[in-house]
Amino acid sequence: MRWKPIAAVVAIVALAGCDVTTSSGPLSTGASPGGPGAPVPRASAQNFSQVVRIVEPDAERECRMRTSQVNCDFKIVVDTRPNQPPNAFQTLDKSGRPIIAFTQALIDDARNVDELAFVMGHEAAHHIAGHIGRQQQNAVAGAVIAGSLAVLLGGTNEAVKSAQRTGAQVGARSYSKDFELEADALGTVITARAGFDPLRGAQFFNRIPDPGDRFLGTHPPNRQRLDTVRRTAAGL
Repeated sequence: MRWKPIAAVVAIVALAGCDVTTSSGPLSTGASPGGPGAPVPRASAQNFSQVVRIVEPDAERECRMRTSQVNCDFKIVVDTRPNQPPNAFQTLDKSGRPIIAFTQALIDDARNVDELAFVMGHEAAHHIAGHIGRQQQNAVAGAVIAGSLAVLLGGTNEAVKSAQRTGAQVGARSYSKDFELEADALGTVITARAGFDPLRGAQFFNRIPDPGDRFLGTHPPNRQRLDTVRRTAAGL
């Protein structure tokens, strides 16, 4: 049957989008971008530990308040693989427990605890808003629509599979910018309620490359993200 590949397409797209990549392992700051065993700046490790200790309970409280029958027991991990760029992402483990992962490069690059707190609040917001599940639903819809069109046009099995893959990718990306802005807004709330300054924390948008406003891009322009943070903070 031509529709069998959809399950495989969804499995692939589940690992796409807003850095939704499976990660596991204990909380650790034992390695840096220089390689395993390289020294970690003491201030960076202390700042990160402080942020995790303070923000995690507030993120879990916000999760329980805004959701039902959702696992709100966040697990914070550090991706200690060498040569990883500054990055953070949210995913789920096999049991459905939410994981928030930071690369060591991001921890070292953060200029203050507010930036680390905002990033953690942003990633927690992805889980609270159910973005992984919503992204998968969009991917399935895109795969079904594209695959149906390929069938109607008399495409071969391979053409249908290719259409499904493309449709899934387009579907998964369709609302990714909206998801990022939603996470920025809720992340602002979590950051502020944990006692950190989201406006100061969001200043890292001024340092990272601006994705602009590309068609089917995964992230909105930095200016739009900063405006979202300012607007949300003003309403608190």
